[in-house]
Amino acid sequence: MPLPLDEAEDQFWALAAPHLGADDIVEGTMMGSRCLRVDGDFTAMIHSKTGELIVKLAADRVSTLVEAGTVESFAPNGRVFKEWALVPSTDEASWSPLLAEAVEFARSS
Repeated sequence: MPLPLDEAEDQFWALAAPHLGADDIVEGTMMGSRCLRVDGDFTAMIHSKTGELIVKLAADRVSTLVEAGTVESFAPNGRVFKEWALVPSTDEASWSPLLAEAVEFARSS
């Protein structure tokens, strides 16, 4: 079950805090919600309605994680964003490595 939105936001920003010390990583907005940006590009955020984590990863990595059942495709309004993954688990143990992976992906893009 997803966390209440305010708890999910708190958990997300606690996990994002160590990354915010880097010069290339800032808090920004995406689709009207607070998000983490690397070099200006969207990297991660909390879904504004469900409190679930959304991360941007390589499209093939997202496909692999979807097939494994670790994440779901992110498809707002029915359109799948191939590089975006929705993490249904609210477990910090699953969020932290995916957030770090999203930061590394953004830096390498």
